[in-house]
Amino acid sequence: MMKKLIKPELLAPAGNMEKLKMALLYGADAVYLGGKILGLRAFAGNFSMEEMRQAIEFAHSLHKKVYVTVNIFAHNEDLAILPDYLLGLQDMNADALLISDPGVWAVARQVVPDMPLHVSTQANTTNWAAVKAWEQAGASRVVLARELSLAEIKEISDKTDTELEVFVHGAMCISYSGRCWLSSYLTGRDGNRGACAQVCRWEFGLTEKKRPAEIFDVAEDERGTYIMNSKDLCLLSCLPELIQAGVCSFKIEGRMKSAHYAASVTSVYRRAIDSCWQDPARYAVRQEWLDELEKVSHRPYTLGFALGKPGQDAQVYATSSYLQTHEFTGLVRGWENGRLTVEQRNHVSEGETMEIFCPDGNLLTMVLRDMRDLDGNPIASAPHAQQVFTCAAEQEIPVSSILRRRIQ
Repeated sequence: MMKKLIKPELLAPAGNMEKLKMALLYGADAVYLGGKILGLRAFAGNFSMEEMRQAIEFAHSLHKKVYVTVNIFAHNEDLAILPDYLLGLQDMNADALLISDPGVWAVARQVVPDMPLHVSTQANTTNWAAVKAWEQAGASRVVLARELSLAEIKEISDKTDTELEVFVHGAMCISYSGRCWLSSYLTGRDGNRGACAQVCRWEFGLTEKKRPAEIFDVAEDERGTYIMNSKDLCLLSCLPELIQAGVCSFKIEGRMKSAHYAASVTSVYRRAIDSCWQDPARYAVRQEWLDELEKVSHRPYTLGFALGKPGQDAQVYATSSYLQTHEFTGLVRGWENGRLTVEQRNHVSEGETMEIFCPDGNLLTMVLRDMRDLDGNPIASAPHAQQVFTCAAEQEIPVSSILRRRIQ
């Protein structure tokens, strides 16, 4: 019996409080975040327990959800602090926990038996039998590995009953769903405990044992090669197939990305999901969505494993640099009596033309005029990090709108 199709949840990353708010205001149905301990993104801003409580209260005030990552591959010493941490998350009404380690799972089932548990993508779930095993262990949702085709996802869905979550956008790892030892081996920073140094993005060369001083390019390029440098995932064109497969949650990668990224990518997928759900037969990827995804920092895009095992064109060999067409310059903090209050994010000057990206997806244009500091003194520019200034704006502009400029 086929699953009843539901409109998929849009699940966005929240590396800190600002990113959480931007993701929710720009259209996410839920966010996932990590605490200061027991998660796999040690270098994201992450949340203290009090910040997490505030984040959950904010999300719930919007009738949206927060899932907390407890997806570390635990060592013995981690288990000592785990029960109290889980009880704290339960007390603050987290909507679900993301877990990959069977031991952490067993402790959670015992300590917080009523909390929904989601199987993290780090568990490498790539087949329907594994999903069934997690179902029997009490999983309410399984986040599938990124290394699956649309056909494989459909078969898994047809043979299982639990909710399925799939990554639709973001960085890809050279290793199976992030299970990599390169960072630990080469730098001592364990990617499986949240401290990945992204060794796969380094520029590698080839050396010969008797010629240690000579470095040969692995590929014919004067800059060397980036043989493990994957393109970024973008499955906008695959949303109808994923919905028909019964996927209940579309997930965006990027807890360490910027607030601009959180807002922009979330907004695009919000509009795409709504369009696809309303009229799947006539769904088409719009150029305006693709243009928006080019404005944030990213690598070239790929369909990953969606249509089968990716070939050599899924990697970027010449550089590990990011691409983007626009630069995040400010965040709207308020508008009153014809003046806009802006928190600067990159140096801006009087007379510059800004594109304004609003939470509803609308784009506006304005020229920075009559810039003043908070004491009302005229200023020619705002050069200081997160400097707050005001400028003339006849039209009311929504709070949390993004100011940005095209990169020349």
